[in-house]
Amino acid sequence: MLEVRFHGRGGQGAVTSAELLAIAAIEEGKFAQAFPSFGPERRGAPVMAFSRVSDSRIRTRCQIYEPDVVIVLDSSILNVVNVCDGLKDGGLVVVNSPKAFKEVKEIIGVPCRLAVVDATHIARECLGRPITNTTMLGAAIKATGVVDLDSMTGPLDKRFGKIAAKNFNAMKRAFDEVKIKEVTK
Repeated sequence: MLEVRFHGRGGQGAVTSAELLAIAAIEEGKFAQAFPSFGPERRGAPVMAFSRVSDSRIRTRCQIYEPDVVIVLDSSILNVVNVCDGLKDGGLVVVNSPKAFKEVKEIIGVPCRLAVVDATHIARECLGRPITNTTMLGAAIKATGVVDLDSMTGPLDKRFGKIAAKNFNAMKRAFDEVKIKEVTK
């Protein structure tokens, strides 16, 4: 089972990302779940969302405390939240950042697989807005292989309607541009 924790800010689409990933996995014949974790936070406050994907039934229904993958939609969260808390050995951290890979590695500060993409820049160019949820999914799909990129077409169409193609283009561009490396101490 692959357990994914999304970190974002209210209104950035972390919950939507978790749901889209789960729907794509289900459409591929896998078992999946997605759920948020937030209270009465306002727009812009840190939030988390979770996805689980497995080839067999998922019986666990709790928050993910030891993720295989952490996806950070907004790099400013790195200064507020320990996004690597509980990250499994050999885990993957996917970060939206315009910074050089070396700088992001120093901020993360733990051995892991690290994927970095400037999702905000891509989203601005492809969507006309700095909403990075679908863009970051493209980077995460490339880094994990959890679902096929084309499996996102149906969930995007259902969720976004006539702007689904723009979201898929942003996702595909992040898939192509993400940089992935092993980080050791």
